[in-house]
Amino acid sequence: MNWWQRGVIYHVYPRSFADADGDGVGDLRGIAGRLDHLVWLGVDAVWLSPIYRSPMKDFGYDITDHIAIDPLFGSLADFDALVAAAHDRGLRVLLDFVPNHTSDEHPWFAESRELYLWRDPAPDGGPPNNWLSVFGGPAWTFDAERGQYYSHAYLREQPDLDWRNPAVHEAMLGVLRFWLDRGVDGFRVDALRQVHKDPELTDNPPNPEFHAGLPEYDSLLPVHSADHDDLTPAAAMAEVIAERGGVMVGELYLPFERLVRYYGAGVQMPSNMHLISAPWEPRALADMVERYEAALPEGAWPNWVLGNHDRSRLATRLGPAQARVAAVLLCTLRGTPTLYYGDELGMPDVPIPPERVQDPYEHNSPGLGVGRDPARTPMQWSGATNGGFCPPEVEPWLPLGDAAAINVEAEREDPRSMLNLHRRLLALRRGSAALTSGGYRTLHADEATVAYLRDDTLVALNLAEQAHAVPLGALAGRVVLSSHLDDREDDVDGELRLRPAEAVIVALSAGSRPG
Repeated sequence: MNWWQRGVIYHVYPRSFADADGDGVGDLRGIAGRLDHLVWLGVDAVWLSPIYRSPMKDFGYDITDHIAIDPLFGSLADFDALVAAAHDRGLRVLLDFVPNHTSDEHPWFAESRELYLWRDPAPDGGPPNNWLSVFGGPAWTFDAERGQYYSHAYLREQPDLDWRNPAVHEAMLGVLRFWLDRGVDGFRVDALRQVHKDPELTDNPPNPEFHAGLPEYDSLLPVHSADHDDLTPAAAMAEVIAERGGVMVGELYLPFERLVRYYGAGVQMPSNMHLISAPWEPRALADMVERYEAALPEGAWPNWVLGNHDRSRLATRLGPAQARVAAVLLCTLRGTPTLYYGDELGMPDVPIPPERVQDPYEHNSPGLGVGRDPARTPMQWSGATNGGFCPPEVEPWLPLGDAAAINVEAEREDPRSMLNLHRRLLALRRGSAALTSGGYRTLHADEATVAYLRDDTLVALNLAEQAHAVPLGALAGRVVLSSHLDDREDDVDGELRLRPAEAVIVALSAGSRPG
C-alpha cells in the first residue's frame, strides 16, 4: 500500500495553528514548532492551506505569486526548514494548489491577460450568461479597458484562468514541479470542479429546491459553470504529481456518480465530503457509505472528511458527545481519513463579533450565517491567555474559544479526553490490518445504531442519547476500545449493548469471524 492509503492526513489552517513571530497570525515557524504534537497524535501527513504571496482578500486563495511564500507566514527558507523538520519526524507535507484562479493583482492579469477567461458582453451589454459567483453576485466583471467581461467563480478579485489555453497548462504545471522539487509530498487541489467550464457558456438552469435563506449561488444548478465532462486539466495535474511520487487530493463537492469520474483522470483521492453534510442518522449513514463503496471504480481508494476550514466544526454540528462517536466513524471506515486541526480537541465554532468578521463570504452574504471564521479560530494549546497560540499581549487575528476548558495541555493529561480518544484510535488503526486495508460491510442499522464489519473487526455506533443493543447474530468477540475511554473490555456474544452516545470497536473471536 502507498503511505497515503495507510495514513491519516491532518489539515492545518496556517493563520490559526501557531504564531512564532508574535503578530497574532500563525506562521511556518509556528507550525514547525508544533510538529511533535502531530507525531504524538499519530498522523502521517500535514496539509497546509495556502501560504503563497497574496493580498489576502480570500486569505491566501487569491495568489499573486505561486512560487513565493507570503511574508505573513515567513520565507522560502522557513518553508524548507518546515519540510525538513517534518520529514525528519516521518511526516509528509501536502500543499494547497489553487489552479482555478489567481488574484487580480497577479502580474499575469496585467501582462498576460489571455491566460484568463474573457468573453464579450451579451447583446444587451450585460454579462455573457447567468452564472453566479460562489461568494454572491454575478460570476462576471466588466473591464472597461478591454471592453469584455472576465469570469470569476469566487471574488471579483479572483479572475478565473482559462485552462483551454496551453500556456496556462505550462505555467501551472510548472508551479507543481517547483514545489515537488522542494520536497513536497503532494497537493490538495482547491476547487477542482471549477477549473473547466462549458465553452459555449450555456446558462445554468434554476434550482427547483432553492428557497429563502439559502445563498444566492444556490438559486442555480452549476451544471455548466463547474464539473465539465472534459477532465483534461485534472489529468494533466495528476500526471505531473504522480511522476514525482506525490499524491493528489481533489476538492470536489459532487454527487458520488460525478465524484468518481475523477479517479479515471488519475486523481488518487477525489475528496469525499459527504460525511460533513450527511444526516446524523444511522440508516442514512449506512446507505451513504454503501452508495459510495458501490460507486468506486475497481481499485479506487476511498477517503473521508468530517471537518474543514469551510464548514462548521464537528463539535458544533453534532455536540460534544456525538463528536466522539463521529471520531470513531472517521477513523474506522475504509479509506484515508482527513482530520481538521482542533477537531481532535473537540473545539467548537467560536462566535465572531461583527466588528471582527474577516471572511468575505460573510461580508457578501449578510444575515445568512455563511461565514467561515467560526471554524478557523486559533488552535488552543494551553489554558493561558490566547491559548498559547500567540503572546498574551497580542490580539490574535480571530478570537479564541474557551481555551481554559479545551486545550492540548489539559487534554493530554486527561486519559478520557477527546484528544486521547483520537490518539488511541489512530494507534489502533495503525496496528490493525483490518482497519487500514480491510473490506467494509454494513452489519446492522436501525433508528439509533449502526454497525459494520472491517474483516475481523466490528465497529458499532450509538447515535442516540439512550442505551441500545445491537444484534450480532453468531458473532462474538471482545471490546478493545470504547469512545468513553473507561477501559471497557467486556466479552460480547450475540448482542452488543451500547451506552448513550457510545461507539465501540470489537475484535471478533476467531471462531465467529465472518467469511
